[in-house]
Amino acid sequence: MSRVYPFDDAATARAVIDDDGTVVEWSEGARRLLGHPADAVVGRPAARLLAGDGTLSAPVGARWDGTVELRHRDGRTVSVWLLAHRRTAHDDRGEGWLVVSPLTGGEPPAADDPLAVAGLVQSPCAVAVYDGELRLRRMNAAMAQITGLPEERVRGLRFTEISSEPQSEELEQSLLQVLTTGRPLDVQTYLRTAGENRAHAWLARMAPVTDAEGRVRGVCLAAHDVTDIQRARQRLQLVNEASVRIGSTLDVTRTAQELADVCVPALADFVTIDLLDPEEYGGEPPARITAPVSLRRVAHQSILKGIPEAVAEPGQTEVYPDFSPQADSLTAGRTIRAAVAGGDMAEWLTWSAARGERVREFGIHSSMSVPIQARGLTLGVAVLTRHRRPDPFTDDDMLLAEEITTRAAVCIDNARRYSRERETALALQRSLLPRTLPRTAALEASSRYLPAARAGVGGDWFDVIPLSGMRVAMVVGDVVGHGVQASATMGRLRTAVRTLADIDLAPDELLTHLDDLVVRLSQESGGDGNPGEVGATCLYAVYDPVSRRCALARAGHPPPVLLEPGGEPRHLELPAGPPLGLGGLPFESAEVELPEGTVLALYTDGLMMSRDPSGGAARALLFQALGAYADTLDETCDHVLHTLLPPAGAADDVALLLARTRGLPASQVATWDIPADPALVAPIRKQVGDQLERWSLIEIAFTAELVVSELVTNAIRYGAHPIRLRLIHDAATLIVEVSDTSHTAPHLRRAKIFDEGGRGLLLVAQLTQRWGSRHTAEGKTIWAELGLVDEDQ
Repeated sequence: MSRVYPFDDAATARAVIDDDGTVVEWSEGARRLLGHPADAVVGRPAARLLAGDGTLSAPVGARWDGTVELRHRDGRTVSVWLLAHRRTAHDDRGEGWLVVSPLTGGEPPAADDPLAVAGLVQSPCAVAVYDGELRLRRMNAAMAQITGLPEERVRGLRFTEISSEPQSEELEQSLLQVLTTGRPLDVQTYLRTAGENRAHAWLARMAPVTDAEGRVRGVCLAAHDVTDIQRARQRLQLVNEASVRIGSTLDVTRTAQELADVCVPALADFVTIDLLDPEEYGGEPPARITAPVSLRRVAHQSILKGIPEAVAEPGQTEVYPDFSPQADSLTAGRTIRAAVAGGDMAEWLTWSAARGERVREFGIHSSMSVPIQARGLTLGVAVLTRHRRPDPFTDDDMLLAEEITTRAAVCIDNARRYSRERETALALQRSLLPRTLPRTAALEASSRYLPAARAGVGGDWFDVIPLSGMRVAMVVGDVVGHGVQASATMGRLRTAVRTLADIDLAPDELLTHLDDLVVRLSQESGGDGNPGEVGATCLYAVYDPVSRRCALARAGHPPPVLLEPGGEPRHLELPAGPPLGLGGLPFESAEVELPEGTVLALYTDGLMMSRDPSGGAARALLFQALGAYADTLDETCDHVLHTLLPPAGAADDVALLLARTRGLPASQVATWDIPADPALVAPIRKQVGDQLERWSLIEIAFTAELVVSELVTNAIRYGAHPIRLRLIHDAATLIVEVSDTSHTAPHLRRAKIFDEGGRGLLLVAQLTQRWGSRHTAEGKTIWAELGLVDEDQ
């Protein structure tokens, strides 16, 4: 349906020609121009209207204009300027070309025509014209309203004489540049209009005014108020800045501080960020809040140095009553604006005398409380106040604050969830790691564990495990991945290592069993028939203080660093071995002799990779830290971490275990070769008694002789020769070991009433702290430990 306007349609010659060149519309103005009525033209080829040969070049593009010779109805030729537009189909209108030509308005306007001067005087755009001396010649009513002065009073004055604003000099220099160069210029500035305290943003467009000969006679200045556009641009820039600056870390406090920093001074003069304590609501922030509400100050920022407006400091908790802006915003679930002059905060400021004093002292006049909400949960509230900026918060300010706070709320919630998961994983990790390292006669040990600063808690672990015969096992491992799952896997592997160590497996055998376990864990963690991605590296070492030899094997783990007394730190070369979880690949052990006082450094790769991914520089730093620091192992651990880790923290988990070896003197070890004659058990007992007397252990001689008698008798009766008895003792323990070449290990059982044997091991178990057996390359060893210190003391 065509639109109807209350205008004279005959003032324009108008025709529509379809793609076939046929006239489909013919206006009254077209009839007036060429004399042809509509019924004589519509439906016929438009080419018949052309004078001469009747041809016309096809228009190019969507618009065409030009002068065409047309045939009038009376036979004469008419020269007509035509404008043709390509139009698309719309409603009941088809496609084609709209051809028009004006019939009126071509004559110049009369001198008294009001439209001739309306361009300057009645233009809604502020316009002023300056002559060749940059003195005002003309200005319209819009410009007079801006200056607050009538044209007849300021005509003949220069720009700097009309306005005393600091920007006036800059604008006059720009006018002079246009006057001298003859080229137009755009200048953006800020000026206050008459009667307003707030400056507006203006776009001043300056163009030269020329005479008929093209000489520059003056400058025309057109001023456009772009304050709204500028504000919109600034708000868009602030939102973009907020999306970049807020959420740079997964730390709740840092994220809240970033929110406060973004809002000052762009939106407010003072901002506070208060968050709810999730623990008060069962661990999760609530969706709805009821007053009074307890909030903890997390961050604040001020336009003034030192944040003098702050009543509460970060970390402090305060209870807000139901009439406070904070509680109002949280309970309503929306932004609350308040003005001091309007009495909106009178009850709150009276109730909180400290805040009332701050409001009066700094002249705070407006407040805006924005709830921090994300994923349907209420996290806290951001309070924005103004005291230096005189204007109150507007609707646009509220929308902008809500937009920024909404973005920040998601970041704060992400940080909160990450922190909660990290704390859970860290608590699990620390609960699965040894709280203290056991004190052994074999070595002195110290350890450190540091979770990753950014990647989250991982699966690094360490352990020191006492073994039979005064030996001790040391282990350091690293589970692939981070989070609770990695910590749980670490706990399972640490338990498995302790279990396998308890049966005295050699390092390479232990890693083989551990590899099988990791393969099974990976299969269990998978889904839809696909295996999971459980993997780990491990270094396992067993040190014997009697022989002072250490057996080691590693599964894809960094080699240990060795520092012998008086020597230089060096890596202990070991067969690398595959990481745990590949399955089916062998592990190799190596055995080295360690002088007493040797320091072994076992660590995970997070220690070496935090500063130097290649590890070359970190290796030199580790050697330097170990070689230069000869105090306690605890201090050495701290020195190593301080030397190798950046101030911001490790990029990955770090586990460090330092051990200084001790040797057991030969005077604390006694060995006998046992003949295969049960009748010689009594003399052996006598020799054992004599040895214990020399060691001043006569108080346990009876128990020790009884244990020796049972173990030696069993070895003679059920074992294979040769048989060897060994006694080892330190300040707290006496160890009895009986070795033979049989690989059959005894086991504890309950003897029946009429059985003649089977009670020996039961008796040993009752008389000793613990007992067990271990396999060796030559056979087996049965051992038992007796305590030398009264547990009740």
